[in-house]
Amino acid sequence: MVSIKQNLSIVKDKIDNAAKSVSRSEHEITLLAVTKTVDVDIINEAIEYGIEDVGENKPQELARKYQAIGDKVRWHQIGTLQTNKVKYIIDKAYMIHSLDRIALCEEIQKRAEKIDKTINCLVQVNISEEESKHGLLKEDVIDFIKIVSKDYSNIKIKGLMTMAPFSDNKEDVRKVFKGLKDLSLEIEKLKIQNVSMETLSMGMSNDYEIAIEEGSTMVRVGTSIFGKRDYTKI
Repeated sequence: MVSIKQNLSIVKDKIDNAAKSVSRSEHEITLLAVTKTVDVDIINEAIEYGIEDVGENKPQELARKYQAIGDKVRWHQIGTLQTNKVKYIIDKAYMIHSLDRIALCEEIQKRAEKIDKTINCLVQVNISEEESKHGLLKEDVIDFIKIVSKDYSNIKIKGLMTMAPFSDNKEDVRKVFKGLKDLSLEIEKLKIQNVSMETLSMGMSNDYEIAIEEGSTMVRVGTSIFGKRDYTKI
């Protein structure tokens, strides 16, 4: 049987050690519990043991679990977001991690205006340029951010998100995370209105320690907390 309490303790120790190895504090890093396929009672157990941020891939699942759990945690939409699904999470999500196209900005802006809310967003970047991954290519990010800053006043860009390739070669993984950090520093220097680079969402169960060493401020961890899950059920 999976021990959420024990798993969380292990993950937090690893976050602490990774941070210390590069002279950072563990307090700089937010642990985002990824709850894809995880039932509400288990999420509540994780909350009891200190989880404050929860990430969902599917908007309908975020909305369903929000109805049961409410605002005891900050809810993050971390998966690809289709424009016709924005309505499910616009009033519930603390942050959207997958801003990657103008059509999505249009829909978020329209719905955010209606409820007089500013939506925190991260721009998803496909640093590795893998065809299987979503997100903007590195060279397109700055122009995209400038457009969002100028035209979409209800969207506040708080940083960047990426996914590294699933690889045994740690240097390939490290290169992706370093690439996102370097890009964030480049954007920061531009001082674009309504844009900050305070959040770097990078690192998952298999690579979050490397991500922290390269500057991640938010790690998205599911399997290492909740155990392996059967994705055929979703």
